[in-house]
Amino acid sequence: MNILVIGASQGTGALAVRAALEKGHQVTAFARSPNKLALDDPRLRKVTGDFHQAASVDAAVPGHDAVIVTASATGLGAFKENPLYFSQGTGYVIAAMKKAEVKRLVVLSALGVGESRRLLNPLLRALTVGFLLKVAFADHERQEKLVHASGLDWVVARPGRLTNGIARGRYLKKTGIESVPASISRADVADFLVEACEVAAWVGHAVQLGG
Repeated sequence: MNILVIGASQGTGALAVRAALEKGHQVTAFARSPNKLALDDPRLRKVTGDFHQAASVDAAVPGHDAVIVTASATGLGAFKENPLYFSQGTGYVIAAMKKAEVKRLVVLSALGVGESRRLLNPLLRALTVGFLLKVAFADHERQEKLVHASGLDWVVARPGRLTNGIARGRYLKKTGIESVPASISRADVADFLVEACEVAAWVGHAVQLGG
């Protein structure tokens, strides 16, 4: 496949690029500073772009079989500048995919969004979703609603607390609102994001991830 990863320079996005290459795919790494991505491969193309500029996204999407959105703010200050950080950019991605007739969309969200909120420990739910990360979670809600209504072959990934551990490949994937381990490595999340591009099993689902 030819996969576009938006937000590819670091974190889960960078690991998704690596996972896709390891699985034999061609990858476009889209980011404001794609050269931060410490990977070189003949099947990798690095593109400088802005998730929050429609023209930039429009130029990047055509020619791909799937798009993975992992773009995330580096700090809470970004949400003060733009409380629609996730949803605005994702809206541009959806519009660009429809124009280019690209169908598979995989979006990184978070455990605690939507109906999965009740899976969180009550104290954690009050502290994060209700206070510290209130604005970010509210925008993830908007982002997911846009994805659900997109008409695309969409998959939403909802991991728990992200760690920097290795990919173990033994994580849980639940389409129902069922408990999963509270944390998961970014590497395992990246593995799932690529899998969600490859197979139809997760299409039309928000998938709770933990392990």
